[in-house]
Amino acid sequence: MSKSSNSSLGPIIIIGILFFVFGFITWLNATLIPYLRISCELTSFESYLVTMAFYISYFVMALPSSYILNKVGFKNGMSLGLVVMGFGALVFIPAAYTREYYYFLVGLFIQGTGLAILQTAANPYVTVVGPIESAAKRISIMGVANKVAGILSPIMLGAIVLDGTDALVEKMKTLDAVAKAAELDLLSAKVVLPYIVIAVSLFILSLFIKFSNLPEIDEENEELSNDGNDKTSIFQFPHLILGVIALFLYVGAEVIAVDTLISYGSTLGFDMVEAKFFSSFTLGAMIFGYFVGIATIPKYISQSKALMLFSGLGVLFVLLALITTGFTSILFIAALGFANSIMWPAIWPLAIDGLGKFMKQGSALLIMAIAGGATIPLLYGYLSSDDLLGSQMAYVILIPAYLYILFYAVKGREIRNS
Repeated sequence: MSKSSNSSLGPIIIIGILFFVFGFITWLNATLIPYLRISCELTSFESYLVTMAFYISYFVMALPSSYILNKVGFKNGMSLGLVVMGFGALVFIPAAYTREYYYFLVGLFIQGTGLAILQTAANPYVTVVGPIESAAKRISIMGVANKVAGILSPIMLGAIVLDGTDALVEKMKTLDAVAKAAELDLLSAKVVLPYIVIAVSLFILSLFIKFSNLPEIDEENEELSNDGNDKTSIFQFPHLILGVIALFLYVGAEVIAVDTLISYGSTLGFDMVEAKFFSSFTLGAMIFGYFVGIATIPKYISQSKALMLFSGLGVLFVLLALITTGFTSILFIAALGFANSIMWPAIWPLAIDGLGKFMKQGSALLIMAIAGGATIPLLYGYLSSDDLLGSQMAYVILIPAYLYILFYAVKGREIRNS
């Protein structure tokens, strides 16, 4: 599949479907965090182990995913990834009936493993199917599919599992231990049917991918660049390593801007019935940002300049969220979705440019950077305790993240020699 192929529309549509699946599964975590905090009786810090278990799988499994793709090919690897995700969803059934938090975390880790395989395969497809200078535009289109799913998933799951939880929390204050456990068992069981549907859907989609006409790609023959011809190691590309750090910080910032908003709204006094929509505000802002990227890159602005502008907006929105109160503060955190929208589409092609024969390894390293979604939100969860910074001031950790991404856009991407 060459960059100039006129038949790339079909593969792009298929990859778009996969990015929709990425978004739907990934952003369910925004609902699972407050839901599991109630049903499994967790602290704020413990509840953010949801993101830890999910995103750390990318770090652990990205390089094995690259090995799997080398053995079975991209199409079979994508099909396998969907099957793995389906089994991860099924783990939620015993987890719900036993109300054991660690079973939920195992299920999330398995789902993340499947996604690591899928992402390691899908992102290179989008990058090499057209000119490298317009890769951000194509990735932005994939981002729209991803975030539309992300808007739908917390609303759909939230309507099932968070409905009536405010009243339940108040009711449990008057119950004895046995009655309280019975109520929590009923709440926990609410996730069983949704995750059965998710598992079956993933298995069906796996068969669709396996028997589709999605072609294989050979990154080594793609005319991305010949910069890698005289290199002997992936670590001889400083712009890639610095890009991995930038992507690590971006993913952490993105996850915080989405997955913390429901809980943040709850601490500000909003009912769960209202707060369940807050994470969708962030994802809606991201979709708007994607359309801006699609319309302007590279015709009016380069990928690197767009990254400079949007990382600067990230710093501004965090500062405004820290000095405002109530719903206004929530809106500025949600506005981070707009600032974040261009970061993955811009960082990925800037970091992978010039890797040549090392592109598959570079892709795996960049996928490992998704582990930022495991560690940085966990740090936020720790700092958001009332004994430390509190849920609002804990967002201050995002400022150095955006400043580093700004550095990468200005200087880091240009460092090509060790």
